[in-house]
Amino acid sequence: MSGPFLYDDDPAPLHTGTPRSAKTWIVVGLVGITLLAGAMVGFLYLLKGSPQEQATQAAEVFVASMSDGDTETAYQMLCEDERNRLQPDEVAGEYLGTGAGDVGEVRDDDVEGAAVQVVAVGWDDGTTTELRVLNEDGPRVCGIAGS
Repeated sequence: MSGPFLYDDDPAPLHTGTPRSAKTWIVVGLVGITLLAGAMVGFLYLLKGSPQEQATQAAEVFVASMSDGDTETAYQMLCEDERNRLQPDEVAGEYLGTGAGDVGEVRDDDVEGAAVQVVAVGWDDGTTTELRVLNEDGPRVCGIAGS
């Protein structure tokens, strides 16, 4: 560059310092993203509850609605495969036991593990039904275990 300058010195080059590595910022960014993801999972766990708690709540609503004769609500609590297989008026015949149902113990499915929760429902006549509950846009009842 030539020409009259305001100062006697030539313009200084723009990059005169020692180059710095961006590795530190990359590591900090990755650690930050990992911590944020972990915090989000923890928050969802606190907000919605554990899979066992969700399965218990879904089974309680399902059994209570069937016991009250509200087959439409019970039908909406079914997974897509069960809704395709049954009509709303067929839900009680397939799932309803004798008398009032009492939701009990929850465990992971023997075959599918934690992806499917098995919820025991005890009926007044002493029989027990094990409902399979899976997460399909929320916890849904998807059949009876062992059948």
